[in-house]
Amino acid sequence: MASHIVGYPRMGPKRELKFALESFWDGKSTAEDLQKVSTDLRASIWKQMADAGIKYIPSNTFSHYDQVLDTTAMLGAVPDRYSWTGGEITLSTYFSMARGNATVPAMEMTKWFDTNYHFIVPELGPDTKFTYSSHKAINEYKEAKALGVDTVPVLVGPVSYLLLSKPAKGVEKSFSPLSLLSSILPVYKEVIAELKAAGASWIQFDEPTLVKDLESHQLAAFSAAYSELESTLSGLNVLVETYFADVPAESYKTLTSLSCVTAYGFDLERGTKTLDLVKSGFPAGKYLFAGVVDGRNIWADDLAASLGTLQSLEAIVGKDKLVVSTSCSLMHTAVNLVNETKLDDEIKSWLAFAAQKVVEVNALAKALAGQKDEAYFAANAAALSSRRSSPRVTNEEVQKAASAVKTSDHRRATTVSARLDAQQKKLNLPILPTTTIGSFPQTVELRRVRREYKAKKISEEEYTKAIKEEISKVVKIQEELDIDVLVHGEPERNDMVEYFGEQLSGFAFTANGWVQSYGSRCVKPPIIYGDVSRPKPMTVYWSQVAQSMTARPMKGMLTGPVTILNWSFVRNDQPRFETCYQIALAIKKEVEDLEAGGIQVIQIDEAALREGLPLRKSEHEFYLDWAVHSFRITNCGVQDTTQIHTHMCYSNFNDIIQSIINMDADVITIENSRSDEKLLSVFREGVVYGAGIGPGVYDIHSPRIPSQEEIADRVNKMLAVLDTNILWVNPDCGLKTRKYAEVKPALTNMVEAAKQIRAELAKAK
Repeated sequence: MASHIVGYPRMGPKRELKFALESFWDGKSTAEDLQKVSTDLRASIWKQMADAGIKYIPSNTFSHYDQVLDTTAMLGAVPDRYSWTGGEITLSTYFSMARGNATVPAMEMTKWFDTNYHFIVPELGPDTKFTYSSHKAINEYKEAKALGVDTVPVLVGPVSYLLLSKPAKGVEKSFSPLSLLSSILPVYKEVIAELKAAGASWIQFDEPTLVKDLESHQLAAFSAAYSELESTLSGLNVLVETYFADVPAESYKTLTSLSCVTAYGFDLERGTKTLDLVKSGFPAGKYLFAGVVDGRNIWADDLAASLGTLQSLEAIVGKDKLVVSTSCSLMHTAVNLVNETKLDDEIKSWLAFAAQKVVEVNALAKALAGQKDEAYFAANAAALSSRRSSPRVTNEEVQKAASAVKTSDHRRATTVSARLDAQQKKLNLPILPTTTIGSFPQTVELRRVRREYKAKKISEEEYTKAIKEEISKVVKIQEELDIDVLVHGEPERNDMVEYFGEQLSGFAFTANGWVQSYGSRCVKPPIIYGDVSRPKPMTVYWSQVAQSMTARPMKGMLTGPVTILNWSFVRNDQPRFETCYQIALAIKKEVEDLEAGGIQVIQIDEAALREGLPLRKSEHEFYLDWAVHSFRITNCGVQDTTQIHTHMCYSNFNDIIQSIINMDADVITIENSRSDEKLLSVFREGVVYGAGIGPGVYDIHSPRIPSQEEIADRVNKMLAVLDTNILWVNPDCGLKTRKYAEVKPALTNMVEAAKQIRAELAKAK
């Protein structure tokens, strides 16, 4: 019985790739140094899977930034602004596309389906020329082969690549990248031919868009693409891999009709309806790669249940045609539980990270083949039983309170316009008020202070003094820049979710449970294992310290319940909305304590609200109802004069704008600059938004410093569709990852642009 892994984390067990990338970007190390770290990581990953007994080991799932950007490089689809002149794509061109450079901005970044990973969106037009320009897939296949590992090269499938692309700047918005299918297939043919010549016997095409609601012409593109590739693929076993949700019946029919495809990979963890489709008809003689081990969470698999599922599938597809797999790439989970020294043994026994999931996959494959490891299965059953019965998991008082929230819609008593009037009387802000999103640069020194405090190397007194000094510095900078609504810079916080999770009950934390978010940026999601409550105030002290340093309004900064949920590894023993309501009630107490402590502006970030949206339209309404309701629970009890802000980052918001309005926040700041101001098109189309709104005026994910003119131009574009009295001026996101040498000039230009336009508006009156 065979086993397969869809993909594996790239960063390394101790984030080796992150540090190598950042050292290279800072000019502290060479391209050779970076390649050495990369080569060593790939070798260790392949060896680990081979040693575990995995038969179908993936290659080309490693990346220096993103697998979609790797495909853009393979196809030579480099936007003109990067002045690429052809030939093999260099690291310089590659990283300019990903991060921008001193003269041109980066390509757009957006969420990868409903995960917290971000991909670089291809920019295509009718004149885009495609040439085979990155030999990464073949190089990595040969690299593994030289180590004695015969891998399955993985490519982002041609149809999904185009469906995830967007029209380039200057190209008609109505342009369909899918019309370029016949132009990109010749490059795919070259890649396939090279892989075949090098000895590959299998090839994996990731076509995750098959789980979305597709129109008939989009489904027809799959048939056309794989029919066109058929002769080139002759002699190869072809796996088409899908993940993250059920495959709709029509898509299943299209996929299983592709004659050149040998095997189909399905996510049977999130795609339980796909199981019914397989049971009602599966093409004879084809392989089923059954994704039964969850690639997106950290809970140990229920091996007995998975084995039962696999045995029922075996009867349908045949013993020699069933392959045990992960539900998706393991890049969405943490790397290795072995590196967790601080988790207690009970919680640890409930978990499986990527390395452990590889072992689970193989154990299931062996059990199917009649070589069941009884001791391993018994230990798994004991751990699951311990988790179900542990008193740490359940808090009846919390369960009761969360159950009661369903009886109200938790709206504030007055309209947003009445509240904004009351707030303006109290805050007395100018038109186009300026603010930032929350965090300020986290310097090496600041991280050292936090690290030493955690390790008990400095006293609480020394720590408090250092943090107060940092807040004072950040307040002073903002006052000197003449920003209107200030933030304290969050120097005491490691991460916007972890910081809160550490102070809430029902959460556990890892030392090395890092997961890639984008590029070199990693996050360490907390683990929600039990019912959630707030034992004591979490942010009030530092917010009051910061407010005492200035006469200007100081924002209290909180992370919202939906974002805490979506950026955590969530318990899988109750519906997600139940956990979200519990978190909302905990944040509600914090909001009310901040207000009582004299904080007049409170920001409740819901950066991840959009990314939790199910991939299928039929499931949107239910999710948005409980997600928006959870946000409203947090602030339904405050006075009209308390201004509630929220913030949302990279995503396509246009399809959920009504839900955003329904959140009933007083002010929303929202990512805008890197997505070509797509957000503004909603307002051009006549959506009326009465609350305050701050579409980001510059991209903080790039080191580039925007000019005053550029920012003023952005603000003027916004004023063409939004009222002067509701528009705020702010960056796209928090400034934590930037350096002060970038932040100060960028914010100077932002404030000056706001003042310039205020003067122009006053003159026009």
